[in-house]
Amino acid sequence: MTGFDRSATGLKIGVFLFVMFFLLGSGLWVGLALMGVAYMGMIGFTSRNPGSSMSITIWTGASSWTLTSLPLFIWMGEILYRTKLSEDMFKGLAPWLSRLPGGLLHTNVVGCTVFAAVSGSSAATLTTVGKMSIPELRKRGYPEFMIIGTLAGAATLGLMIPPSLTLIVYGVSVKESITQLFMAGVLPGLVLAALFMLYIAIWSWLRPQEAPKPEPRIGFIGALRNSALLLPVFALIILVIGSMYTGIATATEAAAFGVLGALVLALLQGSLTWRSFVDSLLGATRTSAMIALILMGASFLTLSMGFTGVPRTLAELIASYNLSPIALIAALTVFYIIIGMFLDGISAVVLTMAIIEPMVRGAGIDMIWFGIFIVVVVEMAQITPPVGFNLFVLQGMTRHDMSYIARTALPMFLIMVLMVGILVLYPGLATWLPKAMAQAPR
Repeated sequence: MTGFDRSATGLKIGVFLFVMFFLLGSGLWVGLALMGVAYMGMIGFTSRNPGSSMSITIWTGASSWTLTSLPLFIWMGEILYRTKLSEDMFKGLAPWLSRLPGGLLHTNVVGCTVFAAVSGSSAATLTTVGKMSIPELRKRGYPEFMIIGTLAGAATLGLMIPPSLTLIVYGVSVKESITQLFMAGVLPGLVLAALFMLYIAIWSWLRPQEAPKPEPRIGFIGALRNSALLLPVFALIILVIGSMYTGIATATEAAAFGVLGALVLALLQGSLTWRSFVDSLLGATRTSAMIALILMGASFLTLSMGFTGVPRTLAELIASYNLSPIALIAALTVFYIIIGMFLDGISAVVLTMAIIEPMVRGAGIDMIWFGIFIVVVVEMAQITPPVGFNLFVLQGMTRHDMSYIARTALPMFLIMVLMVGILVLYPGLATWLPKAMAQAPR
């Protein structure tokens, strides 16, 4: 690559970044900021008509059939958020988890894991499980530092365990199978949850004086009776995930099954009123519209950057360094941790895929595996200041200082860094289940 090419590419990237941070700093919505950056890039560096290109691209980006599953999964989570699910979940999990080292702190992790399998949103998982567990754990005398920290980290499982909104956005961005991405997230999500639980157990062994007294035992029959409260949510998980794994339904059709199942569950629990139905629909509409606007802007930015030649030039530059796939992943981990301090997860994914995807494909990295890697580093962004979304949600729920909440989440952040290393050492953790599903007889 010539010095002229590099300097021209550097100028284009500099202009893109300057306009982007200026628009984001002005308080403009992320989706509109992305459109503004793309529009300025088209005017400044190409001869194409930006108006016609923008109208065609944003319509194509917003009318994808695959994207239909996104608002449906969001609506399913909104419906369940307004049911008695959280209260029943705590009652069902407590008798079993209280016997583990660390006691009922494990309800934060297991509760988030279970709710993540029917939600797909980190914020919804955090809010629902947090409203359930924080008052109960405080009442039982668990340390505030551990209550807040384990909840902040475990709630990020909503981004990995299917159905995951981030994996849907990633799959649409790189044109990979949503169903395969969902299957790829199952085992890494369970491993990450196990690492969180191991952290709690190690804490209880190192600081036994801080652990509260064991819960009174209610007997095996009583524990089974409480566990029956978990059956509705497990039935919904089997309906959504099982229909995709067996090939009965696509991701979009499974999302529709999930909405119907959530409505039936809410009706049977007596929590489905006209008011709760409308509130869930409006909540899902607001969230879906926000994500759709971001995806529209990202589609136009991808087109604009393609015309300017920036992705191709950057890919050639990376190739000229002859980085190994592991070195590339290490560099991208640092890169996403840094941008995650300033952007939310979905914005970080759609904003960078135009540049990152050619590099990753050129390095021969499996795009299904890379989707799981992206989710892990985006999970880190949820608990890193100054724009860690989970930190803001927890601050609103607990009234603690942001610095205190960030300190409680630091061990969970380090566990996610360890998870990246595990994925690199054992890539089959993310790729085995999708391959097995693809090879299974129908």
